[in-house]
Amino acid sequence: MAQFVDWDLAAATAGALGKSGPKVSYDEATEVVGDLRQLTDEAAGHVVAYTGLRSQVAHPPVRVVDRRDWAATNIAGLREVITPLVTRLSGDKQPGVISDAIGSRLTGVQAGTVLAYLSGRVLGQYEVFSADPGQLLLVAPNIVEVERKLEAEPRDFRLWVCLHEVTHRTQFTAVPWMRGHFLGEVQAFVDASQAGGEHFADRLRRGVATLADSVRNPDSRASVLDIVQTPGQRAVLDRLTALMTLLEGHAEFVMDGVGPEVIPSVERIRSKFNRRRESGNPLEKTIRKLLGVDVKMRQYAEGRKFVHGVVDRVGMDGFNRVFSSPLTLPRLEELADPDAWVARVHGSVGRSSAAG
Repeated sequence: MAQFVDWDLAAATAGALGKSGPKVSYDEATEVVGDLRQLTDEAAGHVVAYTGLRSQVAHPPVRVVDRRDWAATNIAGLREVITPLVTRLSGDKQPGVISDAIGSRLTGVQAGTVLAYLSGRVLGQYEVFSADPGQLLLVAPNIVEVERKLEAEPRDFRLWVCLHEVTHRTQFTAVPWMRGHFLGEVQAFVDASQAGGEHFADRLRRGVATLADSVRNPDSRASVLDIVQTPGQRAVLDRLTALMTLLEGHAEFVMDGVGPEVIPSVERIRSKFNRRRESGNPLEKTIRKLLGVDVKMRQYAEGRKFVHGVVDRVGMDGFNRVFSSPLTLPRLEELADPDAWVARVHGSVGRSSAAG
């Protein structure tokens, strides 16, 4: 089967369209890389002490990357996941050589456009597609650019970012089943799409075009929900939304819990960063639009509120039962009702009844 996406063209497009980073000297760049590596190790210690979660599997060291490398890594990860899915689900439908070549190149340009846009805004990421158990990426030029815009003390801001991203790494390495579960849900979403009667590759191409349109056109009303057509897809999307809200909220909760103890200017950083988010950070606006959520930061705010509510009721050890198995993950409706999750998982509701 010919390839669904021209991945080489996607990488070239992302590289060509990606913004250049802030101006730094060679010595400054070297210092930033060394600082981020050291602060990642420091953050790891804080996260273990605060959460009680320890890595159960070996993981590679943090990679400090530029925008082009970030895009290339994500393209490699998407290639590893999407190509086998398309091959498995393509069935007997084989497009013509010319139409397939045109389609793969068009999708490659669209995917590269989206990744070029995001590469200038992502501060860090725990990338799980390309390798097991995943890989922590910190995008140095974006971190420097944002800390300058916020007029933040560099070491404080960098440690603050590292706390958030290291928490994500911990979620996947302290909970070895998490990556497989996440990838399984992605596959379940793809499987559910087959029930809609439209060929998967056609639907996925339409989805990539939807994302690219939103990136290019700030007034676009396109949403990923536009390509979710089957009840099965909606059910999987609900589970994925609940999972991502939990993981993002947990990372925010850890940042807020650890920050005041180790980052002198954390209150000023949080205040300025929140204003930056609320004023329309392009990455967050795009994500909100594509997920069809409202203008507030639901994944961060609701997730943090859920984690805080559960910890308040059953302590950190009690909260950590959320990572016992996929069955103990919160359901979408429980995110707004910590008591419901506590009652289901712990069997009772009592503040600090199982405090750790």
